[in-house]
Amino acid sequence: MLTLYGIKNCDTMKKAMKWLDAESIAYEFHDYRKDGIDAKMLSAFSNALGWEALLNTRGTTWRKLDDAEKANMNESKAIDLMVANDALVKRPVWQQGGEYRLGFAAKDQTGIAEWLKN
Repeated sequence: MLTLYGIKNCDTMKKAMKWLDAESIAYEFHDYRKDGIDAKMLSAFSNALGWEALLNTRGTTWRKLDDAEKANMNESKAIDLMVANDALVKRPVWQQGGEYRLGFAAKDQTGIAEWLKN
């Protein structure tokens, strides 16, 4: 079963879920704000995707952090920040079986569709 992780009100999440519905692809949705997020989950994401890819440094939540919080970033520090600020996790995270994918840009849709068929 496909699980989609993210935040319900995120525009990218809305597009991904709308696409899945249009393609009649069954999925479960895990909303970080409603269902929670913890270091164990983020470690699994990080191991599969890399913490650098997972950490959203382009959003307003990142920009609002002070420089000391952003300094000397490593996996452990990034996971702690993402646990404390769920908006720092790039979205969506796709999980099917033991495999993960990240994002839903137009360029990703063909690859995601192929991955979901396998």
